Amino acid sequence: MTDARRRETDSWIILISAPVLLILWWYHGKALAPRTYAAVLTEFGSFFALCFVVPLLFSVARLKRPLAELGLGCGDTKRGPALTAVLLVGVVAVAWLGSRMPEVRGEYPLCRDFLTSRDGLPGYEAAYALLYYVAWEFYFRGFLLFGLKDDLGAGRAVIIQTMASALVHLGKPPTEALGSIPFGLIMGFLALRTRSIWYGWILHAALGVLTDLFVIHFP
Repeated sequence: MTDARRRETDSWIILISAPVLLILWWYHGKALAPRTYAAVLTEFGSFFALCFVVPLLFSVARLKRPLAELGLGCGDTKRGPALTAVLLVGVVAVAWLGSRMPEVRGEYPLCRDFLTSRDGLPGYEAAYALLYYVAWEFYFRGFLLFGLKDDLGAGRAVIIQTMASALVHLGKPPTEALGSIPFGLIMGFLALRTRSIWYGWILHAALGVLTDLFVIHFP
């Protein structure tokens, strides 16, 4: 197989992985009501297994590219922190405003037990950030984005990962679902600019965790 043919095949596999992995998670990984502590932690773990471990193994075994090229390195350590700090101000504001919306308060925290008890909250939020959001950023802004940009072009890769990540928001509050589109574009271009998923991970995890904490502590 020629190098060009191999790259084309790899791109097809990366593209088809999105519906396959996300449908598997949707039907077999997502927590059903009641969304208890254990059920939601299982949801985070299944998402990590499907959207971090599986594409990571494929990347190591098939793509044979340095993991830093898929966004797992530190990237641009000069501009990355500065961009993250600026964007973090907006993330805090969005989390606060979102936490005041009834439809958002009806969705978060995913584990509804925390509305009446704080037991286990630190561990839950750590799992949220380290399992769910690490897997999210690696899959969409790492595996999809960096895996496709050389073959399809950076712009197309940003659009593809934005479309895929936005569709996972179906069933979420309308403001969140629609907001996932510009957010996905921004996170995609941030990953490209910094050559790393970690700056976007900080922002995305902060958005999720802060929304939970604002809902819980400021009813």
